[in-house]
Amino acid sequence: MIDSSPRDREADTRSVVSSPGRVAARAVALVVVLPFRLAWELLVAVGGLLHRWLVTPTLWFLDRCVWRPIHWLLRHLVWIPLLWTLRALGWLWHTLVWTPSNWMWRRLVEFWHGVLRPPLRWCGQGLARMLRWCGRAVGWLVRVVVLVPSYYLVWVPLVWTVRAFTPPARLLGRWLAVVAGLLAAVVVWAWRTAGRILWWCGVWTVRPVFRAGLWVWTHLLLPVCRAVGTVWHATVDWLRRGVLDPIGQATREVLVGLGLRR
Repeated sequence: MIDSSPRDREADTRSVVSSPGRVAARAVALVVVLPFRLAWELLVAVGGLLHRWLVTPTLWFLDRCVWRPIHWLLRHLVWIPLLWTLRALGWLWHTLVWTPSNWMWRRLVEFWHGVLRPPLRWCGQGLARMLRWCGRAVGWLVRVVVLVPSYYLVWVPLVWTVRAFTPPARLLGRWLAVVAGLLAAVVVWAWRTAGRILWWCGVWTVRPVFRAGLWVWTHLLLPVCRAVGTVWHATVDWLRRGVLDPIGQATREVLVGLGLRR
């Protein structure tokens, strides 16, 4: 290894002396990162040994000595007898239930279309004609007994009453319209007066208060907020450049030196 010159050694000594934060950061990274790295390597080695000498033999034993015999027993003692039983039940269902039921359903359909449907249709047609004649008779009775007397006893007197009371109702409507116009004029006048009063209140009270609050915000609160923001940004920038960036650089250098990062 080639020795460095005295000037280089002096520069290194000065850099180490001038930056104690970097040295402390490197020491902290060495103490914290290296034990975790060694623990991880030990965990990987133990996991490999367990997988080779414990997990693989256990899986082979379960496959050869447990699963395959159970699979053979289930196939020959459960699945194949169950399959044959289901096939036998299906044949019995098709032979003893489905075929007789299908034949019986066809005979019932033929009996319905050939024997029951024609007389029922004739009965339905006769009943429809009878109901139609009964409806006509009921309509004639309603017209003669209800509608005509109601027209002459209710509708005609009601029309004559409306015609008699129409002129007084018109006069009453005009009077109500005049009263409504007066009330509307009073409400409009009150609305305008209230609006003027509120406008004067706003001019002499709300506007000065708003201007005073705006002046306080512009000349007092806003400069204070800006000063606080400037101090905060300066403090954060100093912490980032003077403390956090050197610590991060030192940590990266230690990790590169240990071979944990490229």
